[in-house]
Amino acid sequence: MDQEVFMNLLVTQLRNQDPSSPMDTNQMISQTTQLATMEKLTSLDKTATENFSLQMRTAAAALLGTRVSWADKDGTPHTGVASSVSFAQGVPQVNVGGFSIPLDTLSGITAP
Repeated sequence: MDQEVFMNLLVTQLRNQDPSSPMDTNQMISQTTQLATMEKLTSLDKTATENFSLQMRTAAAALLGTRVSWADKDGTPHTGVASSVSFAQGVPQVNVGGFSIPLDTLSGITAP
């Protein structure tokens, strides 16, 4: 549920309330606080996701010129020197000798 849905529910609730028995002020403050908390959590989640993406890109770029190890789909081990990195997909791809290996599948790194 996003903030727009929450606000629509709150507005609908206010419009349809019984005039002789209006919404309790404490309840209104509680719902407003819940909305503010939800907005902050959504913002925090977005920031954490962006931060993780930046960390993956930084880690991938730091691999340039290093010897990396990985196993292919059949489990065959490979090693080679990382020559370039691509950020075109969600997970950075490390290019090694014509292979494009997702960063999260590397199994080892050795200094040049």
